[in-house]
Amino acid sequence: MDPLNYQSDLSEIQRNNNTKDFEQGLSAQAAEKKLREDGPNKLESKQTPKWMIFLRQFNNMVIYVLLAAVVLTVAMQEYSDAVIIGIVVIINTLIGYFQETSASNAVEKIKEMLSTDATVYRDGHRIDIPAEQIVVGDYVYLEAGDNVPADLRIVVADNLSIQESALTGEADSVEKIEEAITEDNVALADQKNMAFASTAVTNGSGIGIVVATGNDTEIGKISDEVSSVKTRKTPLMQVIDKLGTGVSYVILIAAVVIFVIGFMFDIYSLPVLAMAVISVVVGTIPEGLPATTSVILAKGVSDMAKNQNTIIKTLPSVETLGSVDVIATDKTGTLTKKEMTVTDLIFADKTYQVSGTGYEPKGSITQDGQEVELDQQLDLFVQAGYYANDTVLTHEDNKWSINGEPTDGAFLSLYNKVYPVGTKDHYQKIDILPFDSDYRYMGQLVKKDNQQTLFVKGSPDKLFAMFKTLDDSFDIPKWTQTVEDYSRQGKRVIAVGYRDVDGQVDDVTHELIQTGLHFLGLAAIIDPPREEVIQALKEIRSASVEVKMITGDSAATATAIGEKLGLADEIHAITGPEWDKLSDEDKVLEANRNQVFARTTPGNKIEIIKALQQDNKVTAMTGDGVNDAPALKRADIGIAMGIKGTDVAKDSADMILTDDNFATISKAIKEGRRIFDNIKKSILYLLPISFAEGLIIAFAILARDEIPLQPTQLLWINMVSATTIQFALIFEPAEEGIMKRAPRKTGSGLMNKSDVNQVIYISILMAIIGMIVDEWFTRAGVSSAVTSTTMINVLIVGKIFYLFNIRTKNYALSKEMFVNKKSYIFIALMMILQLILTYVPFMQSVFHTAAIGWFEWLVALIGGIAVFLIAELAKWIGFKRAGSAR
Repeated sequence: MDPLNYQSDLSEIQRNNNTKDFEQGLSAQAAEKKLREDGPNKLESKQTPKWMIFLRQFNNMVIYVLLAAVVLTVAMQEYSDAVIIGIVVIINTLIGYFQETSASNAVEKIKEMLSTDATVYRDGHRIDIPAEQIVVGDYVYLEAGDNVPADLRIVVADNLSIQESALTGEADSVEKIEEAITEDNVALADQKNMAFASTAVTNGSGIGIVVATGNDTEIGKISDEVSSVKTRKTPLMQVIDKLGTGVSYVILIAAVVIFVIGFMFDIYSLPVLAMAVISVVVGTIPEGLPATTSVILAKGVSDMAKNQNTIIKTLPSVETLGSVDVIATDKTGTLTKKEMTVTDLIFADKTYQVSGTGYEPKGSITQDGQEVELDQQLDLFVQAGYYANDTVLTHEDNKWSINGEPTDGAFLSLYNKVYPVGTKDHYQKIDILPFDSDYRYMGQLVKKDNQQTLFVKGSPDKLFAMFKTLDDSFDIPKWTQTVEDYSRQGKRVIAVGYRDVDGQVDDVTHELIQTGLHFLGLAAIIDPPREEVIQALKEIRSASVEVKMITGDSAATATAIGEKLGLADEIHAITGPEWDKLSDEDKVLEANRNQVFARTTPGNKIEIIKALQQDNKVTAMTGDGVNDAPALKRADIGIAMGIKGTDVAKDSADMILTDDNFATISKAIKEGRRIFDNIKKSILYLLPISFAEGLIIAFAILARDEIPLQPTQLLWINMVSATTIQFALIFEPAEEGIMKRAPRKTGSGLMNKSDVNQVIYISILMAIIGMIVDEWFTRAGVSSAVTSTTMINVLIVGKIFYLFNIRTKNYALSKEMFVNKKSYIFIALMMILQLILTYVPFMQSVFHTAAIGWFEWLVALIGGIAVFLIAELAKWIGFKRAGSAR
């Protein structure tokens, strides 16, 4: 038989399940059999073992080359060199391992959301069982306070309401019905005769037949999506991996060529030649790149946590926002406050505006910008909304929140804007008729000065007929049009009425209400946009980053909110059911064309992200619900709300906004771009030194000279300087106009033609200076240890001077020289380490160095000044060619 769903009517359900009594339920034997066949009602997930994640870090071209160097040095019994190269391999591997394992397991959080117990009918008895033992076909009893244990088709609904915001994004509870829904492709949020696992019953009671358990439920599908989502490498990691692989191939090809030439011309003995080639490889491979990149990212993570209320869970993510082309965002709780607010009061002869947003009772009632006095009609309206209410407004830890329905909370906040919290009640409460989804209104009977009054608020289409009963002149078409006008603005409209009641009446009934009401007015309510989001969107759009809203709300409401926020100059919207009908090619087109995606399912969200990525867009996703989790994980960077976000959303995300402030994203984009600039500077700084070392060794081999630098010395230059002086670049401030430029193109290389030329000429320049020193000292009869020590210091001092050049695109001898004062601390630290390397006996033994005098230091200083001056000359030539005088 076909599975039951929202289109199944009650007679069909009874026929397919051979029952007329829903309270009979399954037999114990039938339930046990189905449990054996289908398995328990729980979520299953697979996790990658930690050892596999660790081994995966070795799948890297740079690591392959270094491991080969370890093997060869061990084979040649150069054990100290092998140990040092091995330590470098381990450091780089651990850096990658800890970055990858820092992400939390969102699936475990989803499991925690499932109910542990359930009430079902078995053999005609209502019993409590562990939720894991529920099977398809069970009849589950629901009441207020329960968590729904599986996906259910509702067959009995007695004023039943369920809060589904974590799953659908809707702020209000959904009133459930028993009747079948005949339409096709109904969005999840509109399936009002279904209840979904992990959602919570807020009102009433009901019975539902289980249609899906475990991983077949909607929450189970989300769990599967989360665990199966394959995340893309961040743009930064793609660039660095591409660079590392490219450099490694070039170095290996050069090493093979040098080895063949050396072997053919018998330049050295085979062991010496092999060691020389290893020196070329070790010297030229940028081993310090992972360490440098990680420290710059870690500093960015730290700064974001301290200054921007942002937790970055994976290091590369802090840079990814700087590359983002599109931010896809949830609406409720992200762009809006997730707190319903009364904005307009519409009476027969006048309209008022209400200031203040959210549940905080701060604001006033105005007309044409002027605060109004409370007249009898306005006061009666405020009182009616307050008393026809069963929600509670609370104030804890400096936060205003509600226990109940958001729409009711809006009326409580309105009342307390007029009457401060703690004001003595004006009326004595007698009886309340709770909100009923069949009638769509609620009423409260109150008493004051021996006069009883019935206050009622609810859906306008239900109350208008009752207003007409007591006032034949009440114009239903006119007021219906008014409701539609406000609805097009994305506002929910609630009608409010009253009537005086005889003192003999002591309870509220539907019959009493339906005898007629006096019309008081309408309240237009909205989940208001966050004030800070409007400015943030301006900044984000000025950085050429698009923002797209993905929500479970209606297209009209979402579009209205988007217009208020300034989401785009012209907003196009598409709904989830419309999206589902598109081909894969059309989805890519529509993902780019539309700014609002309404009535979406969790599956739609991840499809939208994939479609944007398929168009080579670096995509960020923000959200706070369980339904956002798969898309948060799939996006290039997932951003969760820290306060209102569910644990599942936070565990799926790469970045958490601890203050739920969307505006922080704009600051994070700027920080990400600054970090990328500084990483690029670090790489442009690192490569010339490494290449210079390789050129020095290669030239010595081809010239049949003694190898001037040992592998351990080359590693010292690359790793120690990379972990000291190079860190100065992490403190470089953002360049001017950084938020006015477009995101860098996906797949674009790290270096442009100018950058490549700079790497080449600086490499050659430093190599020439090093070779001049080697040739000069060798001819002067200086020992090889002193010569190599001098060359190390020549290269290090050259790096120090080159640091000032690479930090800025402008001339170094300007105000730019002093914007990063911490760079001088790193320079001092590097020089202390050089003194230790040069003069401490233990270091001399390990690294084959020797003490040098003032003359050798003078040579190093002159070499550094030469690098600085020639690099500045190259800038001058570049400015002249570009017609720019700086």
